[in-house]
Amino acid sequence: MANIKSAIKRVQVAERNRLRNKYYKSTVRTFMKKFFLAVDAYASNPSNEGLQAIHEQKSIAFSKIDKAVKRGAFHANNGARKKSRLDAYFKRSTAAAS
Repeated sequence: MANIKSAIKRVQVAERNRLRNKYYKSTVRTFMKKFFLAVDAYASNPSNEGLQAIHEQKSIAFSKIDKAVKRGAFHANNGARKKSRLDAYFKRSTAAAS
């Protein structure tokens, strides 16, 4: 443990930031998984409701990714790569379903 007052404060700030980043990363993973599940459900049984659910999940996932990038939990390129992978997965799965 640090003995200097400023070092103690830095340890506290680093821990707070670590927990905040962990929250954003976990949230992004959760909504990406929900998107993948919605796409898989649509691929197995195409319907208008399924397509609407996909677009809703995609919007939420993109929003969470953008917020994580804005807050510094992800680098901008990492966020762009995640969004690109979501789009690619959707296109690949719906092309196979068609």
